[in-house]
Amino acid sequence: MTHRHDRLLDVPGLARVEGEGAMHVRVRDGVVEDVRLEIYEPPRFFEAFLRGRRHTEPPDITARICGICPVAYQMSACAAIEDACGVTVPPAIAALRRLLYCGEWIESHVLHIYLLHAPDFLGYDSALDLARDRRDLVERGLALKKTGNDLMEAIGGRAIHPVNVRVGGFYRAPAPADLAPLRERLRTALDQALDTVRWVAGFDFPPFHHDHEMLALTEPDRYAIESGSIVTTGGLEFGVREFERHVVEEQVPHSTALHAHLAGRGRYLTGPVARYTLNHSLLSPLAREAAEAAGLGAQCRNPYRGIVVRAVETVYAVEEAIRLIDAYEPPPFPAVRVPPRAAAGYGATEAPRGTLFHRYEMDANGLITSARIVPPTAQNQAAVEDDLTRFVAGRLDLDDERLTHECEQAIRNYDPCISCATHFLDLHVERS
Repeated sequence: MTHRHDRLLDVPGLARVEGEGAMHVRVRDGVVEDVRLEIYEPPRFFEAFLRGRRHTEPPDITARICGICPVAYQMSACAAIEDACGVTVPPAIAALRRLLYCGEWIESHVLHIYLLHAPDFLGYDSALDLARDRRDLVERGLALKKTGNDLMEAIGGRAIHPVNVRVGGFYRAPAPADLAPLRERLRTALDQALDTVRWVAGFDFPPFHHDHEMLALTEPDRYAIESGSIVTTGGLEFGVREFERHVVEEQVPHSTALHAHLAGRGRYLTGPVARYTLNHSLLSPLAREAAEAAGLGAQCRNPYRGIVVRAVETVYAVEEAIRLIDAYEPPPFPAVRVPPRAAAGYGATEAPRGTLFHRYEMDANGLITSARIVPPTAQNQAAVEDDLTRFVAGRLDLDDERLTHECEQAIRNYDPCISCATHFLDLHVERS
């Protein structure tokens, strides 16, 4: 088995990789010849759906792209439309948006850590199997996730596809009494988040490192979530309006998702590891302390340690939510008017999986004439395939079953979509 020099690992059903995808690995004469993360889900046409719609509609429409990170789509859409219309929301509304986004970071990161990725490190096939032996751990994760969901529901109206978000702000601002019970829950959640960092820091991380250029939003005085400008580890710095000048997308034969690369520079990576590497110094002191105790330095280049970074970011999001609730005063009006005008607008925020870019063009009546959405997974695909190539090359001594399992875990390092990182698949192996 493992001594064969020609091998084809063909995994036809990577369940829910931003929909549907597969993994294809070809080894010829002992050399990794081809690695493809294939995304074959039929196009969803959201950008086409948006054409002809009013400028107030993108937050509700784009939220349906993802049931796990709808706030990211709503916030990027609002930012782009408001940019086009020349509107800046007041600080109180901006703070409420950041608080809502903290809820999404908490629930999304915790879902990935506890239910999708931790079983890989502990030798379990699923979180259900883990729960049979360590029910306490899974219950801690579910409790922490529920706190994030409840925070989203309190502000957004519901945890999945929130309905309270609108261009210019919210339909209704919560009363302080609505958030007070959550503040107490978040205190408990902070202890759970710190315990999570200590737990995942004890996992066994393969010694694998990558050298991809990393990209993330940054702000001068806080960890970027819902706003910022773009920086890379290669020294690029540019505003969100220049995103399309620096990031080029292309169609590849094996994927219905576009591949992105930095113009003149090549593949890159966005997501928690990139955010951490580019913004480590802007974490709260407690989050930095937790990171240091977990063995993370100022940068992270091992994708397996992404689970630790997500745990650290969860600590930050819980802390930030507490701070925002403590400082919360309901805005005098929940939203500002955003009158339409013929213009183009650009918006980017940090979804749990990385930078999410939106651009809209609209006419003087506020009807959208074009839209472009660049999700994190599309930006990361080339880097993931490159990592898989090197990953497989270093493990050709493994049998097909073990190699496939480890490739799946390697893909889950990047959390290509929350549902994408589930345990997949029927494996078919062809040998020549």
